[in-house]
Amino acid sequence: MIAYVLRRLLGLIPMLVGVSVALFLVLHAIPGDPAQLAAGPDATEEDIDQIRTNYGLDRPLHVQYFIYLGNLLQGDLGTSFRTQRPVAEDIARTLPATAELAAAAMAIALLLGVPAGIVSALRPGTALDTAFTTFSVLGISMPGFFLGLLLMLLFAAQLGWLPPTGRGSLAHLVMPAITLGLPYVASFARITRSNMLDVLGEDYVRTARAKGLPRRVVVYRHALVNAAIPLVTLLGIYFGRLLGGAVIVETIFAWPGMGRYMIEAIGQRDIHVVQGTILVFALAIVLVNLAVDLLYGLIDPRISYR
Repeated sequence: MIAYVLRRLLGLIPMLVGVSVALFLVLHAIPGDPAQLAAGPDATEEDIDQIRTNYGLDRPLHVQYFIYLGNLLQGDLGTSFRTQRPVAEDIARTLPATAELAAAAMAIALLLGVPAGIVSALRPGTALDTAFTTFSVLGISMPGFFLGLLLMLLFAAQLGWLPPTGRGSLAHLVMPAITLGLPYVASFARITRSNMLDVLGEDYVRTARAKGLPRRVVVYRHALVNAAIPLVTLLGIYFGRLLGGAVIVETIFAWPGMGRYMIEAIGQRDIHVVQGTILVFALAIVLVNLAVDLLYGLIDPRISYR
């Protein structure tokens, strides 16, 4: 397993280089002068030229990239045009907020979605199954920004139970986490129901029932364990989508995370910030998928990494 992990970690290097090349070319193809935006509307031409020189924007594009790549290999993500601080420092400040929101949303999705899918699979065709299926369709279909505004209108503006924006106490986390996690509750419930229905019809489940094992043991120790592999796979896939949704949710609730930091940087064409945040997002997704691959071996001992 150690050799497998090392191979996967070494494979991150060409992946991150490829992402950095694509980002660099796309951001420099966008119309507009980042030096002029950084200088402000009242800046003189001399000020703008000075900013171009300071940030190396007056050099050929390929020279700019290799300078950026050399700094990146040393852990230097550049300096923000807006804040004049190292991008790595700003990311270290905003990343914990995004990680907290993503973890809370994924916990909501798993703790509500998986049990709902199990109950629905054990009672197929009943009113409860129909209710869960309807909820799944509605949850998947509802846009995150719309759900967030509804929650804010109800629990913050009308009832006054929760703070509308910001980060601090647990109360600040409730609405953003529900907004981000609710669509995945529906997705996990639907996938769990489908997988459980398939597994419950297998011969080994019928054999376990014929032996007189308690229903709880049959469902959780035999059926759910074998239905968990597709769920773990979806965990890695949904994590990337969850980070994309966090960008919108953080903007709605003024959550001081990396997604909101990136959106503000895009508006100001702060290319170092955009490059740095997307690279960190890409690295997080790859590491989570590596963790998911390792979980396969824990769930099913028959899986080998040799």
